[in-house]
Amino acid sequence: MKKFVLSFERRLRDNLESRMKFPDQPDKFAESEVELHNEIERLKILAGGPELYPDLVSLNTIPSIVGLLGHENTDIAVDVVGLLMDLTDEDVLEDNDDPARVLVDALVENNVLELLVQNIGRLSESDPDEATAIYNTLATIENIIEVKPAVAEMVCERTKLLRWLMGRIKVREFDANKQYASEILAILLQNSSANQKRLGQMNGVDAMLQAVAMYKSRDPKTSEEGEMLENLFDCLCCLLMPVENKERFVKSEGVELMIIIMKQKKSAYGSAIKIPVNKKSKRERYEEELEERLISLIASLFGGVVRGSRRDRLLSKFVENEYEKIDRLMEFFIRYADRVKEESERLDKLDLDDLEMDEEERYNRKLEAGLYTLQLIALMMGHLWSSEHPGIRARMELLLKQQKLSSNGPEEKERAQSRIQRFISAFQV
Repeated sequence: MKKFVLSFERRLRDNLESRMKFPDQPDKFAESEVELHNEIERLKILAGGPELYPDLVSLNTIPSIVGLLGHENTDIAVDVVGLLMDLTDEDVLEDNDDPARVLVDALVENNVLELLVQNIGRLSESDPDEATAIYNTLATIENIIEVKPAVAEMVCERTKLLRWLMGRIKVREFDANKQYASEILAILLQNSSANQKRLGQMNGVDAMLQAVAMYKSRDPKTSEEGEMLENLFDCLCCLLMPVENKERFVKSEGVELMIIIMKQKKSAYGSAIKIPVNKKSKRERYEEELEERLISLIASLFGGVVRGSRRDRLLSKFVENEYEKIDRLMEFFIRYADRVKEESERLDKLDLDDLEMDEEERYNRKLEAGLYTLQLIALMMGHLWSSEHPGIRARMELLLKQQKLSSNGPEEKERAQSRIQRFISAFQV
């Protein structure tokens, strides 16, 4: 270990001296940089022995390694990014919690977060090696967060990573770096209200809507692109946790965009394009998940925007165009109610004792069939009814009657009427 470190420090010193002595003569320090590159590559062997990380830290090597992220030669910085990714790799650190914490603490103390993000800013994705270095940088940040979760907020406080990620997901072309950027953004937002608020203040809601809007009339071309879109919706869900971001969502016409996406996806299913059965099944699952995410997003708005002009603005979205959004909401309610009812009837026919299925498992099966989404839709309908808007109430009651009174026979109609009244009464509680 000590031999590796001393050799690295010597090559680093030689390179710095050569650059200072011949700043305008690259040929004079080129050889020292090749040697420095080789030493950095040799240090990667330490990833095979994470138990040695405390020794690496005690030898005060971390400042030298991290400092090279700002090296004038981006190739050297790229080498260091690769080294850091290897040293912090999740598989390497598994079952080595204490050495991992020692290494990560030393990296953070020596400003690795700031230098990693600064280095991203000078890398060009048109260069394959530098594009890979950007990917490796994101991987390193994720690895560090895995060991030290507090870094998720720390990196957003100290650097411009959020702004870089936001710009990256807005790029139209899809690639591995865009996918990873969406994943890192989701990680940063998922458990941090501070990051959610910070991104909202940076016009992040609008940026996220722009990124999602690219798919309002087309589907992802690959499974990787589909995963990225799921990440974007996860980000949007997290971003809408703070009340102020819900208000920004409404102001940026996010509700309208969600409705457009749902409409487009539904019409796509009705197209005459022939799709193999297995692909269609996969696509249906994707569309179903997307639909449920959108419903969840819109439902969250009602819980956050509770009064005032913003509440009125949200309600107005359900009034415009002759209450078309209420019509759509009722379509969802009927469809999900039918699905849950069908699953309940199927479970009733099974011998649950033979299947060793308890009530909790039965409930989980209903959730999988869409019960949670049905509950969200009912919650939205309750909010709409409790608004006491006469037009909204009249439309909802009309739709309920149309759906429930389609059967012939006075007895059936009477039972349906009774169900409607109970349903409406529940909103009035």
